[in-house]
Amino acid sequence: MSAPQDYGQGQPGFQQPYDGQAYDNPAASPPPGAQQGADTGPKKKKRAYAAGAFDVGSGGNAAVGGQPPAGGQFGAPQPAALGGYGEYPGQEQQPAAAGYPGAQPFAPVAGPGYPQPDYGAPAPGVAGITQGMSNMQMGGGQSMPQQQQAPARAGPLNQLYPTDLLSQPFNVSELDLPPPPIILPPNSSCTPSEEANCPPKYVRSTLNAVPTTHSLLKKSKLPFALVIQPYASLHDMDDPVPVIQDQVISRCRRCRSYINPYVTFLDHGHRWRCNMCNLSNDVPQAFDWDAAAQKSVDRWQRAELNHSVVEFVAPQEYMVRPPQPLVYLFLFDVSYAAVSTGLLATSARTILDSLNRIPNADRRTRLGFIAVDSSLHYFSIPKDADENAETNMLVISDLDEPFLPVPTDLLVPLSESRQSIESFLSKLPDMFINNQNNGSCMGSALRAGHKLISPVGGKIVVLTASLPNLGYGKLDMREDKKLLGTSKENNLLQTANGFYKSFAVECSKNQVSIDMFLFSSQYQDVASLSNLPRYTGGQTWFYPGWNAGRPEDAIKFASEFSDFLSSEIGLEAVLRVRATTGLRMNTFYGNFFNRSSDLCAFPAFPRDQCYVVEVAIDESLTKSMICMQTAVLHTTCNGERRIRVMTLALPTTQSLADVYASADQCAITTYFSHKAVEKALSGGLDAARDSLQSKIVEVLQTFRKELAGGSMGGGLQFPANLRGLPALFLGLIKHVGLRKSAQIPSDLRSAALCLLSTLPLPLLMQYIYPKMYSLHDMPDLAGMPDPETSQIVLPPPLNLSSERFVSYGLYLIDDGQTQFLWVGRDTVPALLQDVFGVADRTQLHVGKGTVPELDNDFNERIRAVIQKSRDYKSKGVGSIILPHLYIVREDGEPSLKLWAQTLLVEDRADQGMSFAQWMGVLREKVVQ
Repeated sequence: MSAPQDYGQGQPGFQQPYDGQAYDNPAASPPPGAQQGADTGPKKKKRAYAAGAFDVGSGGNAAVGGQPPAGGQFGAPQPAALGGYGEYPGQEQQPAAAGYPGAQPFAPVAGPGYPQPDYGAPAPGVAGITQGMSNMQMGGGQSMPQQQQAPARAGPLNQLYPTDLLSQPFNVSELDLPPPPIILPPNSSCTPSEEANCPPKYVRSTLNAVPTTHSLLKKSKLPFALVIQPYASLHDMDDPVPVIQDQVISRCRRCRSYINPYVTFLDHGHRWRCNMCNLSNDVPQAFDWDAAAQKSVDRWQRAELNHSVVEFVAPQEYMVRPPQPLVYLFLFDVSYAAVSTGLLATSARTILDSLNRIPNADRRTRLGFIAVDSSLHYFSIPKDADENAETNMLVISDLDEPFLPVPTDLLVPLSESRQSIESFLSKLPDMFINNQNNGSCMGSALRAGHKLISPVGGKIVVLTASLPNLGYGKLDMREDKKLLGTSKENNLLQTANGFYKSFAVECSKNQVSIDMFLFSSQYQDVASLSNLPRYTGGQTWFYPGWNAGRPEDAIKFASEFSDFLSSEIGLEAVLRVRATTGLRMNTFYGNFFNRSSDLCAFPAFPRDQCYVVEVAIDESLTKSMICMQTAVLHTTCNGERRIRVMTLALPTTQSLADVYASADQCAITTYFSHKAVEKALSGGLDAARDSLQSKIVEVLQTFRKELAGGSMGGGLQFPANLRGLPALFLGLIKHVGLRKSAQIPSDLRSAALCLLSTLPLPLLMQYIYPKMYSLHDMPDLAGMPDPETSQIVLPPPLNLSSERFVSYGLYLIDDGQTQFLWVGRDTVPALLQDVFGVADRTQLHVGKGTVPELDNDFNERIRAVIQKSRDYKSKGVGSIILPHLYIVREDGEPSLKLWAQTLLVEDRADQGMSFAQWMGVLREKVVQ
């Protein structure tokens, strides 16, 4: 970069900061190794974008976690021992008590769990952080290797560290910490494998120590539920798990659990005792024999005894019929609205470009196409071998009893008709280019599509920009702005036509799944249409006001739709959770159909959704640990029947302190997010918000009464591991899906409720409490690849409050669905020139856009941070979302600015309270 300039010159109160320390708290010492690092390679000096930040007001990252300095928002002094960010470049300083600064131990009992606050202080540098993390046994929340495990229950499982929520406010970086570790009795698993217990990316429990009785669980007021995400990526190659090919599947005769690392072997290894129901079972003869190589094998090397997550290739008896092929039936809206916005052309083009990405390894994948306006247009596509045949369009106008116009060629194998499909897709937009028809008989088209693919099963993909206004499932324009924000708004979130739910249940029985891609610029009744994916294992994707004429819109949809088509999905899947005797799966949440009390049916099993299962304690638990096993039986895209099995073991406890110390704040929030959506759809938005507030008050009251001795002085005591819960609940209450407001269209609300009840946990946390990064003063390593992992380093996240903003700052706010790049009103010209290539703020293009590629170091780093913030793979989830980036000027477009500010959860906005007010309300209610 060019020589440093002082961008603050001529402005009152600005002065050049300590050289190279513009990013840090001026009181903090320079980062370890800063001097040595400065002398290696070309000498880069920071441009002083943040010059004088500490005279004007605390800089974005000045104090720990971006918290206000002493006497800040909560008027409480911060512990002096904790320096600013920047102690270790690109990483948070490892605070005391496993990531919870200032937490005090509940009782200094020796034993495993969160270490004492002064324990394992990390050595300087990144290696020290890693060492500190390993000292704290925080490696992914798994049980410790056996030789280090605790003796049988001498002390608490995880120590309880009460903190005062008012003087020690939560820091957003705590949301990225792993859940409290699962501490099992010694020698719990039959092999010493580190993979014996299920990693949290697949299954997370709200409680990592389970109460032994129903009454103790009830007394805790905490939920006991599992957050299940069977796949951690869209493609197997990105997240491989051990696959057991030999079709030797050993299951308990009584409870049908699969053999796993927590069984015990008896009778010289000839029998095994089930860890769920205690029945002893014979070990299959083939268990120790490799049939392919005709030799005996070492049992202790078998994947199912070493790994908590495995996939079995299923033998014949697991199939009701031969494995079904992958079938995609596309229903295109070809009405005037879809043609004029470019939806038809973009959809056809994206499918054409994605034909190589659609899973087709077994060469059985089939495609079909129906175009929909006021009639149904079927397309009979010939096989490539038939050189003279043309694709025929067959139009059906009878919407009451739509029939199949020809018996064959409406669903064609991709491999055998590839050229004909390509030819058809390239011509499709021109067929309807002059269509002025405003009708949409999408309900009738769905029935016709169901009739076409129900003998086989498969996916119906709906791409529509219109409200279905003809035939079956006809919907009316019922949006009324006068109802928004009133108690009558709840009617707009209900289904307007019973057809959508009953038809979805019918589809589920025939293994037909439906995905909705909705694009209308007017009201489209997302509330009614989203029932189709909800009961068939699909998803609702909503693109309000979409137009292919805007490159950002076209690129977003084309990228997401192409990733959707390439994603590996499971077919005719069922999910069941089994557990130790005394536990029962009570309620299930997510997009599927509950076929019986404990069986969830998925015509297609997506890779980018999570499910929540509430667990009831029916009988007292007598053992020191319990197990829960999730099994997903499915057909892969390649026509192989498989069973994915995930086994989670958890310790039990009779102590309320253990239950609280082992509670997982993110899993608890996920559970209540699903509960709140259910409440909003059944009882209304007010009831959903009230239930969230009363729940957090109830939990705080219980902790105060049972574990904090009833007295709090002027504070609000809560365990350090749950310190983010009040902020997350406030985020939920103020979320666009649940917020009290007269400004939110019901379609936008309904689409948000769909996401709140399906997003995988890491993306859901970001959707409820978005990430915010200060870019103008980010540390040197931010935006650069980490030397060890090669992953781009993100700046430290900030709490969501405008108090973090400085007027000359540049900030990224990202909720995983939308990103805002906030440009302060006093941003210096050099920063604008480096990032956007403009000399003046007024030349900045605001709204949907991108950061231009400029040839300078800072621009590259900003783009790298924006890109990395979208990296869902590193979060251990699958997702097709490509967020829009909106560039927002603080003194620019007011509505855009207001929209960005609604993501600042800790600010007061619309009819919602600020975080400080919220904590005050909670304290009043708790003390009452």
